[in-house]
Amino acid sequence: MGIYEELVARGLIAQVTNEEEIREMVNNGKATFYIGFDCTADSLHVGHFMALCLMKRLQMAGNKPIALIGDGTTLIGDPSGRTDMRQMLTEDAIKHNAECFKRQMEKFIDFSDGKALMLYNSEWLKPLNYIEMLREVGACFSVNNMLRAECYKQRMEKGLSFLEFNYMIMQSYDFYYMFQHYGCNMQFGGNDQWSNMLGGTELIRKKLGKDAHAMTITLLLNSEGKKMGKTASGAVWLDPNKTSPFEFFQYWRNVDDADVLKCIRMLTFLPLEEIDKMAGWEGSQLNEAKEILAYELTKLVHGEEEAEKAKAASKALFAGGGDTEHMPTTELTNDDFGGGSIDVLTLLVKCGLAASKGEARRLVQQGGVTVNDEKVTAIETTFGCEQFTGDGVVIKKGKKVFHKAVLV
Repeated sequence: MGIYEELVARGLIAQVTNEEEIREMVNNGKATFYIGFDCTADSLHVGHFMALCLMKRLQMAGNKPIALIGDGTTLIGDPSGRTDMRQMLTEDAIKHNAECFKRQMEKFIDFSDGKALMLYNSEWLKPLNYIEMLREVGACFSVNNMLRAECYKQRMEKGLSFLEFNYMIMQSYDFYYMFQHYGCNMQFGGNDQWSNMLGGTELIRKKLGKDAHAMTITLLLNSEGKKMGKTASGAVWLDPNKTSPFEFFQYWRNVDDADVLKCIRMLTFLPLEEIDKMAGWEGSQLNEAKEILAYELTKLVHGEEEAEKAKAASKALFAGGGDTEHMPTTELTNDDFGGGSIDVLTLLVKCGLAASKGEARRLVQQGGVTVNDEKVTAIETTFGCEQFTGDGVVIKKGKKVFHKAVLV
């Protein structure tokens, strides 16, 4: 099985410009391909993880990846998948975020001996003269076609700024520039990037009379059609300081039964034959599959040692043990205890187990909150600050989410 056939079997490919040519290129290691990463935060998250794994798979098959750090396009902001305009970041913040991305990417991609490139699109976008840019590429883009693009259509109701309208042109110019200067003949990205990617292939065809290719990756959605990688406290990050290895492990350990095999197939490097044997698993075997998923992904992101620790802590908790060393922890100060105590609703919000006091109230009323093995049934319940000294308290949300709170 070639790498292209493997990607198909894993359910990773959504759309391609020319299947026959792309199959021939990637199976024979002839693709120099890029994926762009805009620097909108100081860590990559689960959505990026899927792209990094794709780059790793293709590099292992002999293809050459280009990790494009979008420090130039971040100054504009991608409207794809958004109902509102992105927050404008300073150049210093973007530079810091780019450095964080670089360190994380090096764990997945081998940049030694020219096997892969890491480029920054500010290098060619920032020196562009506006009039020269318009004359060079402006005539290649139809405003009518751009407005039909899915990434713009969903913004038209609330208003699409002219700033964001330029994003497709900037991303297309990236592909055009790297095609000429780095031999980049393919672009990969999320399925919501399709219109922007086609803009690049069209620009290359119109300006240079040559073919370039694009392929989109299937978005990681759960059985309800929602993007995976979000929790009540926000995104699931690859940075261990933002999402601890234990939290990362628990996120995957707690995926729905309907999603576990899909995630194993799309995200792990386990052989397909091994995964196919899991297809008939039910009941307790599905829990075993979830453990395999959580362990494999935690090992990929945080290393084998952290994966082992997270697995041991998870097993101890589910067995009713007391291993809380690697449990996600919130540190509380005396200021959090007005009058020497804290109510359960405030505690849940402080620990990121509920997004609001309204959500916390519903959790308690539905019997979904346990503190130190005692179910909390009243929303008026309070806890004294002395309970949070030493090892602190363990809060359990539902059957699977554990959190520790300590007084510092």
